[in-house]
Amino acid sequence: MNKLTIFLLLVLSSCTFEKEIKPVKLFGEAQGTYYSVIYYDSLQRDFQAQIDSLLNAFDLSVSLWVPNSILSHVNNNKEVILDKYFIDNFNLSMRVAEETDGAFDPTVGALVRAWGFGFDASRKVDDHIVDSILEFTGYRKVRIESKKLIREDRRITIDFNAIAQGYSVDLVGGFLESKGVGNYLVDIGGEVKAKGTKPDGSLWRVGIEKPAKHKNDERELKEVIALKNKSVATSGSYRKFYEKDGVRYSHTIDPKTGYPVRHSLLSVSVIADNTALADAYATSFMVLGLDKSKKFLAAHPELDAFFIYTDSKGNYQTFATEGFKKYVMEEYQN
Repeated sequence: MNKLTIFLLLVLSSCTFEKEIKPVKLFGEAQGTYYSVIYYDSLQRDFQAQIDSLLNAFDLSVSLWVPNSILSHVNNNKEVILDKYFIDNFNLSMRVAEETDGAFDPTVGALVRAWGFGFDASRKVDDHIVDSILEFTGYRKVRIESKKLIREDRRITIDFNAIAQGYSVDLVGGFLESKGVGNYLVDIGGEVKAKGTKPDGSLWRVGIEKPAKHKNDERELKEVIALKNKSVATSGSYRKFYEKDGVRYSHTIDPKTGYPVRHSLLSVSVIADNTALADAYATSFMVLGLDKSKKFLAAHPELDAFFIYTDSKGNYQTFATEGFKKYVMEEYQN
């Protein structure tokens, strides 16, 4: 048998082997939402228990809904040493806060709860309440020293909800890579990281939801994008809102005014290398609005974004960066 024949046999056997690899699919719950993990592993290993353990440990660090989490202790003014998860989320939050001039702010939690979108919300808000909370809101009023949170005012609370979910996606992705898994799709509550490809070389497909007119409407896709080694996160105001006295209040709070945003932007999807940052920027753009977001994106070519908004007649309109358009699958375009 000559060298060429041996080479061809190796190639053919390799291709046949790849086609036989079946995806491992794991599903579960984390952070009050779902998770879905799909990966290709020649050993067909099941990492469900390890992933659940990892996400539980993450919740014990930065979850607002876990009474004994480090974040809960911090917000209750208890002495606690901060761990890597907390510090990472804090540092990333500070980075985005600085870059967006405070459109993103991890100290906005008290305002979010006051307006009715937190775990202990009452929805009883007036100008006096907003002004009083703004006195102890602001990312420049907090810092970390020697693994402890230092605050100018002990009433300041930290809220990582706009970045932690994305971070947890990166966390699961990093775990899979540590096990030698290089081709996977991790989705936690709609924040997605796509690594590598499928065995046949095709890219991972991710749907972007069309904004619903009512929060309980059935989900419908607006676009489908194809990703490789990228993350996408979406922030929107069309499902998380409440109405009172005929006024619709978005769950997205402007940290500077203390009020829910009231512009025409319905959703933003951001593509980035890092899911945590994609998550944070998506929230930031919902605060900034379309025009300011466009200017920000022009100065940050490493990011791409897709916006859905309403025009003066109430009709849906879209805007996509040129880079984003390259990810859209033509057969799914609307």
